[in-house]
Amino acid sequence: MKKINLLFLILFIFSIGIYGCSTKDSTYKSITVEQLKKEMKENPDMIILDVRTLQELEGPLGHIEGVINIPVQVLEERISELEKYKDKEITVICRSGQRSGIASGILFKKGYKVTNVEGGMRAYVKSEK
Repeated sequence: MKKINLLFLILFIFSIGIYGCSTKDSTYKSITVEQLKKEMKENPDMIILDVRTLQELEGPLGHIEGVINIPVQVLEERISELEKYKDKEITVICRSGQRSGIASGILFKKGYKVTNVEGGMRAYVKSEK
């Protein structure tokens, strides 16, 4: 009986640990392109990080004027470039929202205040039409 109770206790503690780790990345917030555009009008000094490659920024989807460009592939290596913005909200965008989600998780784990743009530049360009 003691072995069963001990087993349940270990499983309970293990499940709490897994749950705590799995919810940690989901605490950064996400916004739509419409919310981004509204925020850009209200806060022209907002920090926008585009995590696409330089070639993508120059490609058909273009880019938002004034973004900081650090591709997600090298974000951890170059994160010190964002240190001066640690006390500000950083809005992260990519092509579709997937890489910006990864980048948002990286930044959040490092203590940054982060907002991910859902749909990325594809949604941004589409909203312009």
